[in-house]
Amino acid sequence: MHPSTLLKPEWVDTIRRHVPEAEKSGKLHPAQLALVHEQGWFKFLVPAIYSGLELNLPDQVRLEESLAWANGSLGWVVTLCSGAGWFGGFIEPDAAQEIFAHSQLCLAGSGAPSGTATITEGGYIINGEWKYASGIQHATHVTANCVIKQGDETVLNADGSPLILPFVFNREDVNIQSAWKYVGMMATGSDAYRVDSLFVKANRCFKIDASAAKVDGALYYYPFMQLAEATLTANMSGMAIHFTDLCETLFADKPFRGRYNAAQQHKVQQLLHESIAKLNQTRADFYRAVDASWQAVSQKTDSAGALQAVSKTSHTLATLARNIVDELYPYCGLIAANPDTEINQVWRDLHTASQHSLFTFAD
Repeated sequence: MHPSTLLKPEWVDTIRRHVPEAEKSGKLHPAQLALVHEQGWFKFLVPAIYSGLELNLPDQVRLEESLAWANGSLGWVVTLCSGAGWFGGFIEPDAAQEIFAHSQLCLAGSGAPSGTATITEGGYIINGEWKYASGIQHATHVTANCVIKQGDETVLNADGSPLILPFVFNREDVNIQSAWKYVGMMATGSDAYRVDSLFVKANRCFKIDASAAKVDGALYYYPFMQLAEATLTANMSGMAIHFTDLCETLFADKPFRGRYNAAQQHKVQQLLHESIAKLNQTRADFYRAVDASWQAVSQKTDSAGALQAVSKTSHTLATLARNIVDELYPYCGLIAANPDTEINQVWRDLHTASQHSLFTFAD
């Protein structure tokens, strides 16, 4: 199924029409952001009891692929910020009700444990700096991982490793630092942030584990690793489909075809058709794995094999998405190297997104 089938044409028009302005400003355009809030896309994973969508994973992943197909930056911001909304299933209810009551709710943050949280009466004193918080320019709240300290000593887990726990801060308590200066995903505004000697109540600390879930629902029993792999892979798949769509238009253009003889034209078209077929077959394998894993987790049956398949097919699809785009790129001519063109913007976005550490190694 092509990603376009899940989005209204007017939504795609709103998203794509404002891409150049969004890239210049380094964050989503107000019209794009208004659409996101109108459709509740930041609330994909927020528990229903807090007025969230609590969307099942198969539907969510397909929607995120569609949004990334419409535009890489918007799809990525929705994926990362809605992913942070998933934490609502683990936050203490009194704190969660306060956080998720915000009318323009958006949670951004970083998974890097580059802060410390020192235990004090009633909570913690937080210090730290974190990089790459996609969507933080639109955030109402910010999440961060911290190493837990008792005085000057690091609190350890049973295996001797440092205890690391996530926290939620109010946006006004965070100092945003301009730091996102990369060639792609320019409108994600993935800037850095820091806090200094910030007191945070104990109920703003939580643990991500099915056994620690505060909301009873399959979404909060699903493992974080496969959730992250599936949702980020969907973004790369969506961007690759956008690229092949643009190739179809470009390769069919009469002046463009004039640069190749008949045999070369045939080779280019054959490569495109084979690439699309490979991509769609791998997407089908990926979605079968996601659907099977969701069914197993929802029904509380043995899900180990199904979850392993999600990891495997995620890495396969993410790698293929990048490889297909790279194989087609040389046949696109100089237009694909022009930063003012849509095809170049998609190429830049995919190659920036695919640098995520989750996909550095295939196993």
